[in-house]
Amino acid sequence: MVDPELATVVSLPPKVTCEDWVVPGPLGSPDVTVRIYRPNESGEPWPAMLWINGGGIDGDGCAGGDAGATHPNAAWICAEAKVIVVSPEYRLAPENPFPAGLEDCYATLRWLVEHAEVLGVDRGRVAVGGASAGGGLAAGLALLARDRGGPSLCYQLLAAPELDDRLATPSMIDFADTPLWSRPNAVRSWQRYLGRSDDATPGGAKPGDVTLGDAAFGDDVSPYAAPARATDLVGLPPAYVSAAEFDPLRDEGIDYALALLRAGVSVELHQFPGTFHGASLERSAAVFKRQAREIHDVLRRALYPAPQPAQI
Repeated sequence: MVDPELATVVSLPPKVTCEDWVVPGPLGSPDVTVRIYRPNESGEPWPAMLWINGGGIDGDGCAGGDAGATHPNAAWICAEAKVIVVSPEYRLAPENPFPAGLEDCYATLRWLVEHAEVLGVDRGRVAVGGASAGGGLAAGLALLARDRGGPSLCYQLLAAPELDDRLATPSMIDFADTPLWSRPNAVRSWQRYLGRSDDATPGGAKPGDVTLGDAAFGDDVSPYAAPARATDLVGLPPAYVSAAEFDPLRDEGIDYALALLRAGVSVELHQFPGTFHGASLERSAAVFKRQAREIHDVLRRALYPAPQPAQI
């Protein structure tokens, strides 16, 4: 249902409307607040994207699960790609470690598809996407939806995704003090998301150690939490994956894209040179404009596919 008390005065692009809804959460858990952006023009049924906000998956991140924090990106995607965007306010660690946030996203996805007619959504064109921690949640959600038999997704957009708790890639080891996101940020993020104590370190390493084994935070870490651990990527939706050159998350995003490709998933991969994690937050920067144009083009192709020629 729509909750008028949750409505927020926000700046919107022309021809975009926005409202807050409260939808049923996972069984036995609180309801989920979602913000829904829709094109204010004719065109129903619209494609839809469940856009998952980033921010380190914990309450100390730059944004966390607050749907309001992702407003500029969600509103822009709605306006430029002509898509209904649904952004959930998922629960955050450390108070609510995995799988709470992911299950909130899954409950929102189910609600979106189940209410497709009411929302004016084409349930055959539902995508999932996110940036940073949101990209990791989006990848985990695509795995979860596949393994639970639905809802079906037509696309996944993973922008600089956080995917691997093992923290052992060259970029994760090399970039210990990069802007906005660094190795210490990643360690803390995974500690809290996985429900580990703040002094827990990957593979039992001592603070400051950089050589980490495959065990990381333990062999029992779920691939739904850390999608880089998934061994079966067959049957996942086509993907767009982006990475930034001076980002600790660079290599895990590239590795995941290549693993998807080897599993037969259609993938578009773009590593942006000379950039760091979160560089696109500066919306006047040339790199933001390049990334924005690319995401626009990717989503238009994925959500408005060209008609196939008739078979003779």
